Amino acid sequence: MSWPEFYFARHGETEWNRERRYQGSRDIPLNALGRLQADANGPLLRDLLARDAVDPAAIGWYASPLSRAAETMERMRAAFDVTLPPIIFDDRLKEISFGTLEGYLHDELPPELAQAPGHRDAEYWYHRPPEGENYEDVAGRLTTFAEQLPGLSVIVAHGGIQRVLRHIVEGTPHAEVVNWPPPQGVIAHFRDGHMTMHESGMSSVQQA
Repeated sequence: MSWPEFYFARHGETEWNRERRYQGSRDIPLNALGRLQADANGPLLRDLLARDAVDPAAIGWYASPLSRAAETMERMRAAFDVTLPPIIFDDRLKEISFGTLEGYLHDELPPELAQAPGHRDAEYWYHRPPEGENYEDVAGRLTTFAEQLPGLSVIVAHGGIQRVLRHIVEGTPHAEVVNWPPPQGVIAHFRDGHMTMHESGMSSVQQA
């Protein structure tokens, strides 16, 4: 399908990100650095929209309902001095579920249950942990989300979501995206099937 243009931000850092703990659908809040990253993303997004002659009051604003993404979006929007449309919180933007593995550290689990980014092969796209999801499941819900997007949008969600977007929008191979560490404190601009990253000065890489 043809994806509309959008600006994407992964939520700021959480303590579970810092600890390299599987987070998934758990509602873990931002830590102090994560709040600073969200604050820094606001002026960056404002400047990008101004550069591209985009009226922030005339586009869609979408976020995962998990608090780390919701707070990131609210903090980003604080950089704007115009009245913005309400945020639409969509369950399809939630992080990939790791099921019964959520809460465990990356290095606590045997490879047959989970492999941390950097150690995965292409087939990991289809790996579904107990009671959880695989990346193909996430691609399905993101495709239905995109079919309902009316046009240019800002989206705040999660690292797993950004991995899947790189595949279904850019066509990036499975083996690359499942090992790619999506950065925090960055705005990704998806346009014409390509992603361009813009750093805020507070960027960091914590594995999802």
